[in-house]
Amino acid sequence: MTKPLEGIRVLDLTQWLQGPVCAQYLADFGAEVIHVERPVTGDGARGVRSIKALPVGDWNQYFLVINRNKKSLAINLKETAGQELFYKLVEKSDVFLSNFQKENLEAWGLSYEKLREINPRIVYATNTGYGHAVDVNRPSYDINVQALTGIMTRQGEPGQPPIYLGMGSGDTYGGIMSALGIMLALYQRRRTGVGQFVDASLYGAQLFMGAPTLQPFLASRNELYSTQQSRKQAGNPLWNRYEAKDRWVFLCEENTDENWSKLCRSLGRADLSDEPRFATAEKRAENNAALIAVLDGILKERSAGEWLEHWRSAGIVAGLIQNLEEVSKDPQAWQNDYFAKIHCDEVNREVDVRGLPVTLSKTPGSVETLGPELGQDTEMILFDTLGIDWDRIGELKEQGIIP
Repeated sequence: MTKPLEGIRVLDLTQWLQGPVCAQYLADFGAEVIHVERPVTGDGARGVRSIKALPVGDWNQYFLVINRNKKSLAINLKETAGQELFYKLVEKSDVFLSNFQKENLEAWGLSYEKLREINPRIVYATNTGYGHAVDVNRPSYDINVQALTGIMTRQGEPGQPPIYLGMGSGDTYGGIMSALGIMLALYQRRRTGVGQFVDASLYGAQLFMGAPTLQPFLASRNELYSTQQSRKQAGNPLWNRYEAKDRWVFLCEENTDENWSKLCRSLGRADLSDEPRFATAEKRAENNAALIAVLDGILKERSAGEWLEHWRSAGIVAGLIQNLEEVSKDPQAWQNDYFAKIHCDEVNREVDVRGLPVTLSKTPGSVETLGPELGQDTEMILFDTLGIDWDRIGELKEQGIIP
């Protein structure tokens, strides 16, 4: 079965997370992604075996998962001979993807202007911290860019420190945005025959990620959408987190009289629907703190499972607040291929990895291989793709252009 991006060749000069994840999405759906690395040291992520100085597993999940389904080309781009080889690859490629600084790319002869001269059809994509409209020369990491967007100040309880969403959420979201931009540019190229410059930034991606509260704030300038809000004073008590006897649940209902009546019956407290303080939507909003306190007391009397069973039968929308251990065992996630199993040579066993977030019925993506060894495809790319003979490949090795 073919994949939708078969025939597209991507030159992937990215490291760490946002850029590699973008290329990973393209590779998952069939693009030939050539991960370009420095000889000897390679991608810096090859050395990442811990998160915040804490060891993570016994295999390099960081590098191997985000560079899955890719080839590895090790080449010295600081040398003229290495640049010339790369230019030949550009002639035969569709996408150039990088998250290196503009100054680095210019020093290696890899500016947009240069590569566009070599191949006018090339889609030249960058992953930046803050976009190109204003020259911003400061570090860009998921955490410090997220700090700028207002997302952190919406998390947690009032008076408590802002909360970082974590898990590289901005990087992975930025990777999706970058992949989308590349696909749009490739689609436009079908019409015009000409490529273009594409940029997806961490800042832009995280602002978009915050859209459900960012847009209401832009429309109203109401601090309700820009500051921390207490769970105990939620404007709609029927849309809130509650702690049952054994764990937390989320109740998700519009504040209507019908929903309030259904909830009261499901709680075995039909009398509450006649309580004057809570009799109307306006009263429930006005007396939200008192109502939440009442619900807190009732919900702690039974387990989350019991409440959810009651709510399902009553047609009330609610769900468990799960941890990652529970999510990792969810049959729904596995059957949708949101998780996958793949053999890992490093530990010689099958391991669990993130799967595919998008399902295509006729041309689905797949996880075929984990990240490649450094430079493992260098010689075959030069031979098969560029038609360089083995004698010349040997000379390039002696010159230190390839390992």
